[in-house]
Amino acid sequence: MPHIIVKLWPGRNDEIKSKLAKRIANTVAEELNVDMGDVSVAIEEVSREEWGEKVYKAEIKNNPNIYHKPDYEYK
Repeated sequence: MPHIIVKLWPGRNDEIKSKLAKRIANTVAEELNVDMGDVSVAIEEVSREEWGEKVYKAEIKNNPNIYHKPDYEYK
């Protein structure tokens, strides 16, 4: 605990994704006062074409648990 899932468009290499995951894990561990070994981070790529349906409409729009909302919308 905790487990974080980051969804993004394809195109970043493994080095960038690994660096991002470590920075997220470090921040989460510090903010929640847990050990780094307790934090896991997954990165899932979703194509631009599928983003609106699979991520925005399914997970972001109308979700009361989103604490930082994006400035964009998909209709």
